[in-house]
Amino acid sequence: MKTTFLKIAFLSLSILAISSCSSNDESDPEIIIEPPVLNPGDLLTTQNVATYMVDANATKETVALFYNLKKLAKTKVAIGQQDAFNSFYQDNGGDSDIKKNTGSDPAILGSDFMFITDKNNNNQPDNWFYQQEEKITIATKAAYAKGIINNFCWHLREPIKEDSFYTVDMTADQKANAFKSILPGGANHEWYKKKLDKIASVLLNLKGSKGELIPIIFRPFHEFDGSWFWWGANFATAQEYKTAYQFTVDYLKNSKGVHNILYAFSPDNSYTTEANYLSRYPGDKYVDVLGMDNYGDFDNQGQSGANKANSKLKIIADLAKAKVKIAALTETGYQVTNAKMPITDWFSTYLYSALTSNDIEVSYAMLWNNTKDAYFVPNGAVSNAADFKTFTTKSKMTLVNSLPKMYELPK
Repeated sequence: MKTTFLKIAFLSLSILAISSCSSNDESDPEIIIEPPVLNPGDLLTTQNVATYMVDANATKETVALFYNLKKLAKTKVAIGQQDAFNSFYQDNGGDSDIKKNTGSDPAILGSDFMFITDKNNNNQPDNWFYQQEEKITIATKAAYAKGIINNFCWHLREPIKEDSFYTVDMTADQKANAFKSILPGGANHEWYKKKLDKIASVLLNLKGSKGELIPIIFRPFHEFDGSWFWWGANFATAQEYKTAYQFTVDYLKNSKGVHNILYAFSPDNSYTTEANYLSRYPGDKYVDVLGMDNYGDFDNQGQSGANKANSKLKIIADLAKAKVKIAALTETGYQVTNAKMPITDWFSTYLYSALTSNDIEVSYAMLWNNTKDAYFVPNGAVSNAADFKTFTTKSKMTLVNSLPKMYELPK
């Protein structure tokens, strides 16, 4: 019976593989392998891992990062923060605010290509934007040396005047044309390629102590289901979005020879079904990380909000199992300000249950950055410091102190 089942399972997988090759639409339901068919995620090995990745020529450290993130989700969720080494509550510098509270740095460091690709960055040492580029690359190298995972988003300013990435700052004409203009054949396509050239240059010079390229997770065009960014759903068709995402990956990987990237796909939290989530999905060949940004469900909605967040994470966790991808909560948090008090047990109860209920497998969660006047992560000196520390010491959470070696494949 066991032999027969395996033959049937193998046959099912073969049929699915053939059907997926016959269509360019990666959202077709037949490519999603549902239980109880043999789960390909269980077949992931150190030998075949590259076959499930976007970049078949990825560096060995990047391959190891994919493998280890995928395996990590079975037992742990890595906790990270945006700008953890450069942005602090009340400008209290030194150690990351996470380390001030817990004694350990985050497992993931979030960074942004925004200033790096800014029109005012002239690559001169006395230029403020170039100085930000230097700060970011120094922080990325320091994180890598500590075993921390590096993640980059990109708040790219619109191509017409390059003043803002928020649509509230744009005219109706700018909003209608900005995204379309960067597509192949568009008026600003060469402009967009130059921005990618800059990213490629930075990543190809981002090296560890032995000269190896440092892997990053790159999250282009995030929260695209909203309308607050110029790449949002109101300003691009689903096909236009897919085209831009696919071009970005192909250009960096094939034209620029950048092989130290894992690519993340991350809408906001508007979806409620698998079909919603996949409506702008560029395809398995272009995505390593299935993510979601979610602030709304955690904004003072208590356990009901946490349950909603968990149900959405379950959708992407199930997809990640079927597609052999990584599932992640790519942005989240509850910002505390002078006018907005902490929510009791927000971390240890609500965020924790969203990340762990219903046996979901999520590899990491990224909290947003602290500033002088507000914070997402409590340092050791604020009223909800103990709640965060309790959260990070739960058995399924990990900071860098209990993170496995992410850049080496297990022997």
